[in-house]
Amino acid sequence: MNTLIDWWHRNRRNTRVVWMTFIVVGVLLALLPFAIDAAFGRTWVRIFDFVLLYVMLALGLNIVVGYAGLLDLGYVAFYAVGAYVYALLASAHFDLHLPFWVLLPLGAVIAAGFGVLLGAPTLRLRGDYLAIVTLGFGEIIRIFLNNLDRPYNITNGPQGINLVDPAQLGAFSFSRTQSIGGITFSGAHKYYYLFLALTLLIIFVSIRLERSRIGRAWVAIREDEVAAEAMGINTRNVKLLAFAMGATFGGVSGGLFASFQGFVSPESFGLMDSIMILCMVVLGGMGHVPGVILGALLLTILPEMLRYVGPLQQQWVGRVLVEPADLRMLLFGLALIVVMLLRPAGLLPSTQRRREFKSDNANAPAGTSTTA
Repeated sequence: MNTLIDWWHRNRRNTRVVWMTFIVVGVLLALLPFAIDAAFGRTWVRIFDFVLLYVMLALGLNIVVGYAGLLDLGYVAFYAVGAYVYALLASAHFDLHLPFWVLLPLGAVIAAGFGVLLGAPTLRLRGDYLAIVTLGFGEIIRIFLNNLDRPYNITNGPQGINLVDPAQLGAFSFSRTQSIGGITFSGAHKYYYLFLALTLLIIFVSIRLERSRIGRAWVAIREDEVAAEAMGINTRNVKLLAFAMGATFGGVSGGLFASFQGFVSPESFGLMDSIMILCMVVLGGMGHVPGVILGALLLTILPEMLRYVGPLQQQWVGRVLVEPADLRMLLFGLALIVVMLLRPAGLLPSTQRRREFKSDNANAPAGTSTTA
């Protein structure tokens, strides 16, 4: 992967090479759901839809954790806000059924407001203290969603909200199987292209933010907040912007999730979901968009592949020795330990972060390690 990135930097000024690369990648991405459907079945197309959702979530958290260096353990709360905004206003619960193109940006704006609400009282907190507060914020949102069914039924409590309207633009519904130009597109296929378009947009925004003046201010705060403030950076506003931007991506992902699933409940937004999204960012490489995408791909696809371990044990041994769910968590924890020991900067870190880790290891006293 690093070789491909180096090749990209060497050839990015060659317009013909750049456009040919875009065309080839675009064709591969366009054909991917049909190839997956033919090889593995429709279920795996839905799994890749979720892969794109988690890529969007991981990129949103990467702004807060990777760029600004603000440890957030409650990021799934913004995902929940976006999902419930869409579900409440596009279902029979309040009988409103607002259009998709209104609800998706509305959920993003409301999630951004919750991001500012979280960021404002935590501006002076750092490290473990910030992590504890954000963790509590995520749990508060989940508990509110679980209990706001009395005395007035707002969220329908633990039963959740079902029969949520699918994404629809005019007469074009993303949930129905449809034949276009002689090619049959199922709902999973059409949602794949919708998610892919928004994922590419979020990738573009993330890269532009990283290279912008705001992105450099986030990195300065991550490296040394006192020095950044001394250089004239308004750390208060910049940190609030990081929370708001990250929450915006989470709100968009939540709205897409609600329209795709047709059902939301508080159990879909637990602490483990926040930890999984954080692991995607850390495992791939904090602050590096290709690394974060790689982390989201691995931690979404590999657990699904391990579901086949149970049938394989039944076939080879005659009974299930280790439950697939237990084995998934065991291998997941083991993989994280190995990666943190051997690749503390992540599987695909940025060039700057790789140099920082090499410099830290070179300057560390003999017999010590900077992995932790």
